[in-house]
Amino acid sequence: MTLDAASARAQVDETFAASIVPTLTEYIRIPNKSPMFDPQWRAHGHMDQAVDLLAGWARAHLPDGATLEIVRLGERTPVIFIDVPASAPGVRDGDTVLLYGHLDKQPEMTGWSEGLGPWTPVMRGERLYGRGGADDGYAIFASLLALRVLRAQGRPHARCAILIEACEESGSFDLPAYIEHLAPRIGTPSLVVCLDSGCGNYDQLWCTTSLRGLVIGTLEVSLLREGVHSGDGSGVVASSFRVARALLDRLEDATTGAIKPNDLYVEIPRQRIMQAARVAEVLGTEVWDKFPLHPGVAPVTADISELALNRTWRPALAITGADGIPASADGGNVMRPRTVLKLSLRVPPTLDAPAAAERVKALLEKDPPYGAQVTFSSAGANAGWNAPALAPWLEAALEAASAAHFGKPPVFMGEGGSIPFMHMLGLRYPDAQFFITGVLGPGSNAHGPNEFLDLPTAKRLTLCVADVVARHAER
Repeated sequence: MTLDAASARAQVDETFAASIVPTLTEYIRIPNKSPMFDPQWRAHGHMDQAVDLLAGWARAHLPDGATLEIVRLGERTPVIFIDVPASAPGVRDGDTVLLYGHLDKQPEMTGWSEGLGPWTPVMRGERLYGRGGADDGYAIFASLLALRVLRAQGRPHARCAILIEACEESGSFDLPAYIEHLAPRIGTPSLVVCLDSGCGNYDQLWCTTSLRGLVIGTLEVSLLREGVHSGDGSGVVASSFRVARALLDRLEDATTGAIKPNDLYVEIPRQRIMQAARVAEVLGTEVWDKFPLHPGVAPVTADISELALNRTWRPALAITGADGIPASADGGNVMRPRTVLKLSLRVPPTLDAPAAAERVKALLEKDPPYGAQVTFSSAGANAGWNAPALAPWLEAALEAASAAHFGKPPVFMGEGGSIPFMHMLGLRYPDAQFFITGVLGPGSNAHGPNEFLDLPTAKRLTLCVADVVARHAER
């Protein structure tokens, strides 16, 4: 049995218009960057401001009997923990649904369109622009509203725990301590709902089946104690940039982009290959059309299924930052003393990420050309995640929810990004089922310029969460 869709839709529309969109608008204004990007976050106070704002809305919209606490452990970023009792005595007695999101944000990034900015909320049509609305500020609103919809319709739900952290964009390094601290209060979830993932389009429910891991680090190459005249030194001393480029060639094929070491790959499960083929069938060229490509730019291959697998199950390298290189306007005829590159290596979902970080370090530092000083300093190795097989009740619930609220069947797809929390929960609760989804679709551009929250998708997703949580109680 699904929700009374018309009544539920009216409740969701009204709540979004009356309080959720205004609160999200204020939230976007707050530059509460994740601690990796704002080490002085405590002194600046932006994170506490965001926590207080979202917790204040949540307190005003708690279902009957629910409690909310802002939990703080020492100097760690805080979490919001909400405990919602089962909708009636005896409903899935002793069972728990865990709903997860985060409220910390990525940094500003350049390239925002005129009139837009990371901390400038702007509504255009039914999309709310600004940093953090889609990734992942809406999650606390959608989670609580889904439960309120069930209460309004007299539908059952098990006890629910809502956990909103403030460190996800930094790799969730504070979260394990909170999971340990809150373990007695969380219980043993049989269903985990996470709203921090992506969607291939805005037309149907997208369910995440895997997440890649991530190795982050800085490669520093230095041959000179100080800069020297390029006319004097070039041809005698190697350029630090050239040496860095040669070292990267050990890791990545510069022509194809393929990662060279075979031990950074895994065998892709057949089911995931079949799901990638289905994604290719549903999305077609939208797999790459969604990106803001310059005219004439082509993807790395025309095989859409292979692109889907590249994005979700194969390692890939991006250079996301650099030091030691002046702006072009400031670049004189000088051989620079050092080149520092920030490396972001996505690794397959089931690969041992810490071991991959050690492999990369050894590969880059061994036998440096010309005796250059070379160091690779890892800034983190986040494990990926591969979902367990769907229980029949959950598969049926997802099919019914997508049909009821999107009018199309769901699609199951891996994601190229990381949610460290999923790996933690997968290890801690091996018998749990996972419903991982999100609103980050074409053009939404999380972490980049012009990030937006597509409000119709957020509303439909809220209704899907309500349906799935109800089906969980009725299973």
